[in-house]
Amino acid sequence: MEKFEKLTGIAAPMPLVNIDTDMIIPKQFLKTIKRSGLGVNLFDEMRYDRQGNENPDFVLNQPAYRDAEILVAGDNFGCGSSREHAPWAIKDFGIRCVIAPSFADIFYNNCFKNGILPIALPQEQVDVLMKDAEKGANARMTVDLEAQTVTTSDGESFAFEVDSFKKHCLMEGLDDIGLTLEKASAIDSFEATIGAERPWV
Repeated sequence: MEKFEKLTGIAAPMPLVNIDTDMIIPKQFLKTIKRSGLGVNLFDEMRYDRQGNENPDFVLNQPAYRDAEILVAGDNFGCGSSREHAPWAIKDFGIRCVIAPSFADIFYNNCFKNGILPIALPQEQVDVLMKDAEKGANARMTVDLEAQTVTTSDGESFAFEVDSFKKHCLMEGLDDIGLTLEKASAIDSFEATIGAERPWV
């Protein structure tokens, strides 16, 4: 998993509340178990018309936000079903940080496991970031995980809270498999001991 330390990038404004996981990645795209390839279908029903043409009014289709790496959204982001395909699609599109007043718990935890930093901030601070994001590609935000701050293009900074263990995993690029592999020598030693003691197993 890619390390997350400090990110400076374009932020896309999406001032919608209750964006659920079916809006993020509709159910017809859940057949795959691959983490790649879902970015093209991120927000599919808002992003394309029934003929598969891009909706020019949708924020991520606008030239200023096609390379967005940060998403500023409304309250209760990631609600609905617990599909892990939602953070897969977000990450595959290129978004590495989502900022909102609140998140659904399962989606929030799945983000950390997939290299995405979800940041919960008070509504009034999200409103400031939303306005900054609306400035377009020339207004770049900076997210500093080590310092736990989000800074607008004008230099206004907000502090955020994050669990120390989740922060460590993101900064070191460790998902669940990576955490397990950190104990590889201990696992090998245990297996060798058990193999000698119980050769029939």
